[in-house]
Amino acid sequence: MKMKLIQPFINAADAVLAQGLQSPMSIGNLSMEQEAYRRKGVAALVAITGDIEGRIVFDLDPETALRVASHFAGADLPESDDLVRETVCELANQVTGNAVTTLNDQGFHFRVHPPVLHTSEHGPISTEDTEALVICCETDRGSVFMNIALRYNVPLSGDLAAAAGE
Repeated sequence: MKMKLIQPFINAADAVLAQGLQSPMSIGNLSMEQEAYRRKGVAALVAITGDIEGRIVFDLDPETALRVASHFAGADLPESDDLVRETVCELANQVTGNAVTTLNDQGFHFRVHPPVLHTSEHGPISTEDTEALVICCETDRGSVFMNIALRYNVPLSGDLAAAAGE
C-alpha cells in the first residue's frame, strides 16, 4: 500500500482528534495486518469505492470510546450506549471526509459510504492486492485504532499515476 494513500488519513486523524479532543495526538504503533482484523471495542467501518477502493475501520476500546463520547457530549458519562456508538461513527466520518478531500484534490474519484457500526468480532481479511495497515493514534483519552485497507481499482495513468508515485 502506498504511503500517498495512507498519509491523508494520518493527517486527518491528527487534525480531527487533536482539535476535537483539545489535546495532542501522536502516532503509536504501525503494523501490517495479515490476518482478519480483530475488533478491540466500539468500531465503525467506512467503505470506499471508485479509483481507490477498500475500507477503513475506526476502533476504540470501550473505556476510550466512553471517555471520547463524554468529552464530545460535555457530560461526565454519556446518556446511552447509542451516543458512544454514534460518536465513534462521527469520528470515522470526519477523519474519512478530511482524508477524502485531500485524495480528491490529487485527482482520485471515488465514493465514500456512510460509516456503519462494525459489530462482528473479526473484520475482513487482507488480500494479496489489498494490504491492511493498522495505525494506533495515541490521545489523552486513550488509543484510537485505524485499520486501513485500500487498493487502486483502476490502472493509473497520467496525473493519477504521478499523484500515486507510480
